[in-house]
Amino acid sequence: MKRKEPIKNWKLWIPLIILFILAVPWYLPTGSFNPIILGVPYWALIIIGISFIISITLTYIVKNHWQMTDEETKERE
Repeated sequence: MKRKEPIKNWKLWIPLIILFILAVPWYLPTGSFNPIILGVPYWALIIIGISFIISITLTYIVKNHWQMTDEETKERE
């Protein structure tokens, strides 16, 4: 069975698109900057948290779905 490259696998794109949409706090009410948690507005903490989740997701994709061997190398084996 031939595995698809991650860029061609639409099942991997769905969570990434959702995470990138959530990373932009356009869904919060206008002028909402309170509460401030440890001196940082909560919308900034949301962005930092989503960025961390995006990093974890991309790490998973690279480690488990990326084909590291070239097709020419596979033919030689």
